[in-house]
Amino acid sequence: MNLFQNKKIDRKIGPNIFDTATGNNLQNNFKPRLYEDQINFDRMRMYRLNRVREQLLQSDIGACILFDPINIRYATDTRNMSMFTMHTLARYVFIPVSGPVFLFDYPKSEHLSKDFCTIDEIRVAESWDFFSAGNTVYSNAKKWANSIDNLMKTYISNNKRIAIDICDPAGIRSLSDYYHYDIYNAQEFLEKARSIKSEDELLCMQASIKTAEKGIALMHEKLQAGMTEEELWSYLHKVNIANGGEWFETRLLTSGPRTNPWLQECSNRIIEKGDLVSFDTDMVGPYGYCADISRSFVEGHRFNDEQKRLHSLSVENIEFNKNLIKVGVSFKEFAEKSWKLPENCYDNHYPCIIHGIGLCDEWPFIAFPNKDFSNGDFDSVFEENMTITVESYIGEVGGKEGVKLEDHFLVTKKGLKQLSNFPLDQV
Repeated sequence: MNLFQNKKIDRKIGPNIFDTATGNNLQNNFKPRLYEDQINFDRMRMYRLNRVREQLLQSDIGACILFDPINIRYATDTRNMSMFTMHTLARYVFIPVSGPVFLFDYPKSEHLSKDFCTIDEIRVAESWDFFSAGNTVYSNAKKWANSIDNLMKTYISNNKRIAIDICDPAGIRSLSDYYHYDIYNAQEFLEKARSIKSEDELLCMQASIKTAEKGIALMHEKLQAGMTEEELWSYLHKVNIANGGEWFETRLLTSGPRTNPWLQECSNRIIEKGDLVSFDTDMVGPYGYCADISRSFVEGHRFNDEQKRLHSLSVENIEFNKNLIKVGVSFKEFAEKSWKLPENCYDNHYPCIIHGIGLCDEWPFIAFPNKDFSNGDFDSVFEENMTITVESYIGEVGGKEGVKLEDHFLVTKKGLKQLSNFPLDQV
């Protein structure tokens, strides 16, 4: 399916950069990013947009409205103040199942996206967020709903079904009460669209992984007693930003007794001699793709006997589970056969066994099963070109330290292909 087969396709990441005074192209003033010359960016953009539209078509949804900056990035590859627009209604995109795509952007930002092949028209966002609208929230929301209704009437005939990912009650109510639209959860459609990666997406992901592993190597080199957790963590940030990366979803790096239990973020604790240091990158790197890699090092680079025992169990966990995953295997079958945590570690287990990975942590999320499999998605199957991470956390309840490991994989017809390469046994 190629709904944009007649649109112009080229290879640029964004608008060409010109000196308006001379008309000269200044692109040579910019250092190429990793794999930039191998990635067909417009092909990737059209693939992703068409994936979204295929999901809408399959569910007889007339259009979707996306506010989540990650979903907007996936569908259009445009971005603008991503962290700011995660908590304000300042930017959204209207995507009909067929027809033109409208980007509604923050005022004075039209130039950021004007040359993208995924966008047909750019308008100023009509915001009813309290931050900007104050006491006019509900009147502004009604005005916004009217603009959506006009687009639906113009481009979608006789379909009152709209999917929206995140939206506050005033917007939803205005669309449903005043204009009688049926509202569906766009997150389901976007997660499923995002789950199958194209060849260009895989190159983007490799660029992020390689950048993260460069940062991990620097962290390993710089680790020494007397520095704080935050100081060590900063090296990964530096490498990411210096290589075109974007942000971090978490700050999961801990040392010594703070490694157990898991899910504590880095602090100003001073790392001591012989401490275990565990971390999870959760790094949104070049081109917006996430590198989600976990490792556990030791200050002084030599495990004691207990640290080695925990680390060996975590490696065994990763190796066992990755060999279970093949195209067509159900999530339920995988969960049932997955590596069994030691009983004294179970109550400290990581929230999931594996999860999808792309622009961020993505579907599927396969939890440790309960008796009736009601705590997660166990109904689907692994498909070719899914990208996943295999998780492991080994920390005994009441134990001194805990080991966190995680690797990236691509699901292929022959099994899993490993995408992350930093050695698991690097201490």
